[in-house]
Amino acid sequence: MIDLVAAQAVSLAHDPVPAEQVVAGEPSTGSVALGTLADAEYGVWEMTPGAMSDVEEDELFVVLFGVATVAFADGAFWTLGPGSTGRLDAGSRTVWTVTETLRKVYVTG
Repeated sequence: MIDLVAAQAVSLAHDPVPAEQVVAGEPSTGSVALGTLADAEYGVWEMTPGAMSDVEEDELFVVLFGVATVAFADGAFWTLGPGSTGRLDAGSRTVWTVTETLRKVYVTG
C-alpha cells in the first residue's frame, strides 16, 4: 500500500502509442497504478506531445503539469493545464492532443 507519493516525480516507463491510435506525431504514454480505494484504482498517467484517439473508462483526474486538449466525438472540447480536474464517462470517444507533456493523477473504477 502506498500512503504518500510525489506524483509529479514518479518515474514512468513509456511505450509508444499503438499505431492505430496515433492521430499526429509520435506520442508515448506511461502509467503506474499506485493502489486501490474501495473498488477504484488510482495512479499516475502521462503522455508526451502528439495526438491519440482513445475510448475512455469511468475516470476522475487532476492534471499535475502539461498542456493538452481533449476533443469528444459529441463535439465537446476541453483545454487542460495544471490543476484541471475532469470526469470521463466510460465509452466516450476522445482525441487527446498534447502540446506539453501532460501528467495526471487518476481514479478509475
